[in-house]
Amino acid sequence: MSEEQMQAENRKRPTTDEFRAFVAEDWAPRSSERPARTEAATRAAARRATVSSAHQGERLVIPAGGLKVRSNDCDYVFRPHSAFAHLTGLGADREPDAVLVMEPLGGPDEDAGHEAALYFRPLAPRDSEEFFGDSRYGEFWVGARPSIEDVESELGLTGHHVDGLEDAIGKDAGQVTVRMVRDADTGLTARLDTVRVQGGASEESLVEADHTLAHGLSHLRMIKDDWEIEQMQQAVDATRTGFEAVIGELSSLPGRGRGERWVEGTFGLIARHEGNGVGYDSICASGDHANTLHWIKNTGDVADGDLILLDAGVELDSLFTADITRTLPVSGTFTDTQREIHEAVVAAQAAGIAAVRPGAKFSDVHAAAIRVIAEHLHAWGLLPEGVSVEDTLDNDHGQYHRRWMVHGTSHHLGIDVHDCALATREEYMDAELAPGMVLTVEPGLYFKADDLKVPERFRGIGVRLEDDVVVTRDGCRNLSGAWPHSADEIEAWIVDVQAR
Repeated sequence: MSEEQMQAENRKRPTTDEFRAFVAEDWAPRSSERPARTEAATRAAARRATVSSAHQGERLVIPAGGLKVRSNDCDYVFRPHSAFAHLTGLGADREPDAVLVMEPLGGPDEDAGHEAALYFRPLAPRDSEEFFGDSRYGEFWVGARPSIEDVESELGLTGHHVDGLEDAIGKDAGQVTVRMVRDADTGLTARLDTVRVQGGASEESLVEADHTLAHGLSHLRMIKDDWEIEQMQQAVDATRTGFEAVIGELSSLPGRGRGERWVEGTFGLIARHEGNGVGYDSICASGDHANTLHWIKNTGDVADGDLILLDAGVELDSLFTADITRTLPVSGTFTDTQREIHEAVVAAQAAGIAAVRPGAKFSDVHAAAIRVIAEHLHAWGLLPEGVSVEDTLDNDHGQYHRRWMVHGTSHHLGIDVHDCALATREEYMDAELAPGMVLTVEPGLYFKADDLKVPERFRGIGVRLEDDVVVTRDGCRNLSGAWPHSADEIEAWIVDVQAR
């Protein structure tokens, strides 16, 4: 007997007609109350109108994506594709396998718009096999799904059963241009590609057409509206709650094995309670681990004299996330050397934030912060002999400072922690900042324990300071500006939190 057959045998359920009838009977009537239209859905409708105007006469297919196996018959917690969430208003863990279809109401030369429809797996009747027998989708197993009427009320879209999806998106594929977000559901992409090729399209043209759609949807997120910015502020505020929960545990960490994991779990508890969860894998890096930029193993012990670099953010149910970093002294007090390095980063960040204003280039933020980093490295005598600050800042012949700060100072932030990732360099790095953009400002200094080019007192110390900033009409607003920044402020913060 095969492994699949054995599993099926082990999970065999009653299948008699009598049992099916018994399971289906004597349930209280379902509620006829429908959910109200959400603010997220209202905002999504305006975004769809923008997308519609750019793709007149074209059928647009934006999948949420499907459940992904973690192991055997266990799935990861579902998170919809960001483009899908942005254009429907559905966040949290809703709705696996759903697909937003924007059906053109006229030809490519007509300004007739689109009808937006959501194809999804609606609530199954209680006399169906799915209700009792489907462990992946059934109500008995994972809870009740929304009905078609629920979705139409909540989102202001037309609802359809997902079983009708492929006929709907494949029809007239030779006459209508069909674009889809390819990476959201690779199986659906492959099947639709086959239909489109049969309709006369080349594989190269399909990929290019789909990339154009994905690029446009990514770039659409670059300017946030007032509601999105408020979501970002809420995410930042929830993240502070998580950081303060960690601060409350600092004194206990040296006595725990794998204290980094304790920090990860403490922050994760708050993130899950305050929102949908963490917006990305938390970096909880103590001691020399802070010098590994993406340290997400979080397996290390935490010693009393360590700094712990916590880079973490709460993701709300709307999927907007914060991205904040503070470097905290486990003992509550910075050593003189730790303070010296930390305050260099504080100065660099202040210069970067000061550069955030409309009309400045995105790259100006990094240039301002990295100049301060270079100045400190030069003053400490760490740059090669004869290399000035100007020399190292030369993009073609310098960059020696990057040994100690390899990453960029900023990235766009929103539904994705690294939002708008498909924007071109001209739209991103070389673009002018505009009101409504949200970006991080996060310089750092990283002196690895085995770096013989730095004084021994520097080795093993890594510091990063990160805030989330929104560009305004006359400058910027730091969404995390009320947080402590300087070493003195952080020490006072620790005292205050631990005294509560």
